[in-house]
Amino acid sequence: MRRSKGLMSLLGAILILGACGSNESAAPEAEPSEGSEPESTETYTIGITQLMEHPSLNQATEGFQQALEESDLHVEFDIQNAQGDNSANDSIASNLAGQNVDLIFANSTPSAQAALGKTTDIPIVFTSVVDPVGAELIDSMEEPGGNVTGTSHHHPDSIPVALEFLSEELGAEKVGIVYNAGEQNSRAQIDRIQEQMDEYGLELVEATVSTSAEVKQATESIVDQVDAFYIITDNMVVSAFESVADVATSQKVPLLAADIDSVPRGAFAAFGVDFTEIGYRAGEMAIQILKGEKTPAEIPAEPPKTLKFMVNKEVAETIGVDIKPEWEAEIYE
Repeated sequence: MRRSKGLMSLLGAILILGACGSNESAAPEAEPSEGSEPESTETYTIGITQLMEHPSLNQATEGFQQALEESDLHVEFDIQNAQGDNSANDSIASNLAGQNVDLIFANSTPSAQAALGKTTDIPIVFTSVVDPVGAELIDSMEEPGGNVTGTSHHHPDSIPVALEFLSEELGAEKVGIVYNAGEQNSRAQIDRIQEQMDEYGLELVEATVSTSAEVKQATESIVDQVDAFYIITDNMVVSAFESVADVATSQKVPLLAADIDSVPRGAFAAFGVDFTEIGYRAGEMAIQILKGEKTPAEIPAEPPKTLKFMVNKEVAETIGVDIKPEWEAEIYE
């Protein structure tokens, strides 16, 4: 039975948590008291392993680095990118473990899985992971266990809000999704989508790819069968997002994305999270670990705190969809 609750009421129920801080005035400098600890001048080496280049992952890495650079720690980054190559991803993990870096920042599920496969001693902080428990990175979000913790980019409301929008606001019945069936992130999202589609009267039309070069052809293979596309946070497809957007827009099929960064790249709209924010939060976790305040096992893994909605004005006009004021969307022009 379909849910009758309107899109806006569901959006209104999303909990937006803001970080709060204090503005205490700076105290005058004082001589170090007897027995006080001098500031550490130790330099920590952080190995960064990122699966591939695309805006969302890049922003997560930038957010992570920003948090560390704003701390009082002395840090050197060893940044390595697998460029979507699974063999290179595995080699990067081996190299970082072999160097015995002080901490590994793993940006993507495959990056985190490869790192954990090479070391259970070096602390690992992940981000850009949909289901860290399902990916067997941690025991639970509340009690990660082992040497791993981090931030997920999957907001609990992202899928139901997107499916309701597709059904109620766009009138879609058949929704096309192109994804890499070999990526755990993608399988987790597809499973959740399939579990909820009946509730919204939607039917899934899927096309799978194994390389980014196949994305355009896969999109073309189903474009005549669907009323709308929903592109999940699949690293392979997102890296070739313009291929999907070009096909969808040329056929005037609305394309809803699961990450905000896809809107400037041609999506009609997106419900997504700020990847800089989740990367920054992962950096704060890394700071606690490097300072010896907590171990990864003692830091709960976290989902993102905010969910944003953005619409591409130019694409909306091209495909003939009116932007409704009640959507309360951020407009990209």
